[in-house]
Amino acid sequence: MSAPVATNSEGRGEREAVISVRGLTVGFSDKLILENLDLDVWRGEILGIVGGSGTGKSVLLRTIIGLNAKQGGMVKLFGRDFHGAGASERVRLGRRLGVLFQQGALFSSLTVLQNVAVPLREHLHLPEHQAEEFARLKVEMAGLPSDACGKYPSELSGGMIKRAALARALALDPDVVFLDEPTAGLDPIGAAEFDRLTLKLRDTLGLTVFMVTHDLDSLVEITDRIAVLGNRKVLVDGTFAELKKVDHPWVNAYFNGPRAEHLILR
Repeated sequence: MSAPVATNSEGRGEREAVISVRGLTVGFSDKLILENLDLDVWRGEILGIVGGSGTGKSVLLRTIIGLNAKQGGMVKLFGRDFHGAGASERVRLGRRLGVLFQQGALFSSLTVLQNVAVPLREHLHLPEHQAEEFARLKVEMAGLPSDACGKYPSELSGGMIKRAALARALALDPDVVFLDEPTAGLDPIGAAEFDRLTLKLRDTLGLTVFMVTHDLDSLVEITDRIAVLGNRKVLVDGTFAELKKVDHPWVNAYFNGPRAEHLILR
C-alpha cells in the first residue's frame, strides 16, 4: 500500500505522508495521555510539536517509533502499519528513522565515535574500521570538530552532546529524524546554531523532521508547520502565522504572548 497523499492547499502540488497517525490512544495504568489522536507528517517538512506540560509530546514521539505501547489506533510509516508489522519489517522501517532523545541519551562508557558507530555495527554489521570511518563522516556532518571523536560524554558541553546525539541519529542515513527538545538547555547562540544546522540538513539531505520543542525561536525560524497538542489530541495545526489567529486560550497565549510578538517584530 502506498503512503497517503493529499493535495497541498497552498498550491505546491501533492504531499506524501511519511507518517500517518489515526485514532492513536496511549495510556499508563488508568490514565490516558493521548486519545483518538490524528496526525500526518509530510515528506520534507520540519514539523514542530508543541503543547503544555504533560500533554504527551514525548509520549507521541516514543509511540510513533515503537518505544511505547498503544491502546488503540494505527501508526503508518511510509504507508506501512508499523506496530502491526512483523519483526523483520519493523527493523527495516526502523532503520529509516533517526532519533535524538532528550539529554542526548549517549552511552557514557563509549566515546563519541563509538556512540555514533553503534547503529552502524548493529544494523549494517560493518567491521569496526568501516563503522568508525562512516561514523567520522556523521560527526563532521553534525558540526563537531574531529577531536571530539575520542571524547566521552562527560567531557562534552551541552551543545556538543546534542550534536553527537544528532550524528548518531544520522548514522543510517534516515528518511525521518525525530528531535526531542533539541535546543533545551542551550544558550541562545548554541540554540540558533543548532536550528541552522537542522535546516541545512533538511535541505541538503531531503530529511523530514519531527521536532518536539518549547523553543519559540525554533518555531519561528525553521518549522514549516506546527501541531499543538492538548486535551489528549492535536488541537490545531498550521504555520506560526496561522496559529496566531486561532481562538483558543492556550494557543492564543502561546503564539500571541509578549515573547512571540517580539520574535515576529524583530
